[in-house]
Amino acid sequence: MTQYRFDFDTIIDRSNTASEKWDKYRGRDIIPLWVADMDFRSPPAVIQALHERVEHGVFGYTHPPAELVEAVRDALRSDYGWEVPPEWIVWLPGLVCGLNVLCRAVGGAGDEVVTFTPIYPPFMSSPGLSDRSLVKVPLQLRDGRWVPDLEALERAITPRSRLLLLCSPHNPVGRVWSAEELAQFVAVAERHNLVIGSDDIHAGLVLDDEKRHIPIATLSPEAARRTITLLAPSKTYNIPGLGCSFAVIGDPTLRRDFRTAMGRIVPHVNTLGYTAALAAYRDGEEWRQELVAYLRGNRDLVTAEISTMPGLSLTPAEATYLAWIDARATGIPEPARFFEEAGVGLSDGADFGAPGFVRLNFGCSRPLLVEALGRMRKALAEFRRKQA
Repeated sequence: MTQYRFDFDTIIDRSNTASEKWDKYRGRDIIPLWVADMDFRSPPAVIQALHERVEHGVFGYTHPPAELVEAVRDALRSDYGWEVPPEWIVWLPGLVCGLNVLCRAVGGAGDEVVTFTPIYPPFMSSPGLSDRSLVKVPLQLRDGRWVPDLEALERAITPRSRLLLLCSPHNPVGRVWSAEELAQFVAVAERHNLVIGSDDIHAGLVLDDEKRHIPIATLSPEAARRTITLLAPSKTYNIPGLGCSFAVIGDPTLRRDFRTAMGRIVPHVNTLGYTAALAAYRDGEEWRQELVAYLRGNRDLVTAEISTMPGLSLTPAEATYLAWIDARATGIPEPARFFEEAGVGLSDGADFGAPGFVRLNFGCSRPLLVEALGRMRKALAEFRRKQA
């Protein structure tokens, strides 16, 4: 049995903390496995750094600490061999904010944003909020693996297409795009002169040892020239409520356009967000390694259990802590509601552009996950008994 230095098994009581995840079902016996928010305590180094900053007692306007910039550059160099000059980094208070700025920064009103579906919902809402048109290209399930349909992508692109929006690793299907797939995306972008926007927020959560995350901007100078990469420590180190993210933009013109789109509307990152990010990148690696191992175990548990539940199927997540479950064969018209009534709160696939699917967040203690999976199995058995 794996011995962990850090405790991921203890169930942390998140009631009375204004938790979006847990308050959704306040007063109801429903285990929340929906929004992408892990239930684990953040790394001890992060908690200690926040204590020290709070003890200082002054929370004035704060610019990005030089130490944080260097910690981010060190992490990108160490993890991906990516040399990022300090001026390429643009700080943001959140990734969803970054997606919206990205859509505003590229092209003009009426131009098109192309993305693969199913996809994290803000990918589909951001273009419309920016007076852009959304073009959806469905991923294909081939031989038990979600893959991009390059021919469909080519057909979907028009003279009004300006931005190819990628999720890498992909939420919700959990794919780690291969170097070959990424190169194909770049080739398409070059042929059609598209900017590539890549949300790499789950980059630190690759679960398969034989796979590695590759930022698409690192493939070539041409790829770097046309790519805006969005990153954050929020998912990896479970600090989403502290709001610290950043864009890496190598091309000066793209960077200027991105900053212009930010204007004075996008707020600065808060003081504690910077503090937590610095501690995470500088001192959180051992915790991250153990987290990934624990999540891998949770992923394997979910895969084993779901694959034996009648009518459910999934492809194991290569990255993230999210399981994308196909419930269409159950014949249940609204599977998210069905499982909610059974005491398990999942994300509705319809919100991702895929009705009949549900997304399960396994970033929680294993005992809680076992209980949730047991409830799902029991509910399905009862449903089948009634249908017989």
